Amino acid sequence: MLRTRDDHDQDGVRLGDIVLRNRLVTSSSLLGYGVANSPLVPYGMSPVSMFVPLEEFGAVTTRTLTTEPREGHFSIRDDYRLGELPGLLKRYGRVLRGTDGGWVNAFGWCNVGIEAYLRDYYPRTRDQRTIISLGGFSAEEFVTLVDRVNAAVPAGEIAAVELNVSCHNVNFDFSTILQDVLDEAVPRSDHPVILKLSPDNDYLRNARQAAKAGVSALTAINTVKALRLDPRTGEPLLANRYGGLSGRAIKPIGLRVVSELREAGVTLPIIATGGIRTVDDCREYFWAGADAVSLGSAVWLASYPGYALAPLRALHVRRVLRAVSRYSPHPRAVG
Repeated sequence: MLRTRDDHDQDGVRLGDIVLRNRLVTSSSLLGYGVANSPLVPYGMSPVSMFVPLEEFGAVTTRTLTTEPREGHFSIRDDYRLGELPGLLKRYGRVLRGTDGGWVNAFGWCNVGIEAYLRDYYPRTRDQRTIISLGGFSAEEFVTLVDRVNAAVPAGEIAAVELNVSCHNVNFDFSTILQDVLDEAVPRSDHPVILKLSPDNDYLRNARQAAKAGVSALTAINTVKALRLDPRTGEPLLANRYGGLSGRAIKPIGLRVVSELREAGVTLPIIATGGIRTVDDCREYFWAGADAVSLGSAVWLASYPGYALAPLRALHVRRVLRAVSRYSPHPRAVG
């Protein structure tokens, strides 16, 4: 039998250096920055989340933030007028598409930039426990991001920073910078660091690199590289051609990755994400070896008509939140 690698204290659940309010967090991007600016267009916020107390989650993970504002393949505007909504929805269809059992997205790190986030959004989310997701194309950019978070956020005020060195939507080979990012950015952080792993890369090797560099935890997994084509024309449906597949379709992949990490002797805490919708999904990930679980597109995204049921979907999320909040991990059998 294996013993769990964490304990409880009066502040919540402790995963090594990371303190969460409970074992259920939210995945990066889908809830924007944890707060909306516009009641008409809650940019980056799933309508489902408007009916859920985000401050009760173990942590809320931000959209991936870069050193400067970045349009990606979408837009950073959140001041659209009612007459502009048709054009906005058409644009949205070029970066997010439903598929069998999931969603394919190609937002491409669309974000307001680290300075705007720390100035305009973070102060309004201090009732939440936050994981700040960071993305860059060099070790120098990650160092800059870490330094800016250090300067604006006192140690202990957030749960962690998450290094997104595995995104498929920005057309970059992160394997060329990963070791430099770990060597240079991780030691500079005043906050615990999480490394986000891709199932399409050598995640076992990356996890071992992270452990040697002093990373506090792993997120497993990022989206799976995917493609959708128009069956009539053969043209890609997404602006970036390839995108990241998320949702129910990747749950078996996420479970496999978590299990293989444990079988390979990786002992860092793991925050698992990929197709989680129900309490049973959470249990499966816990049995596979996860220490916490994250709700992503399987919960927060729906078809446009489906958002009319957002309050009902939110009731389901609340039930999962209550159940996982009471969860105490059992020893895991190996065999």
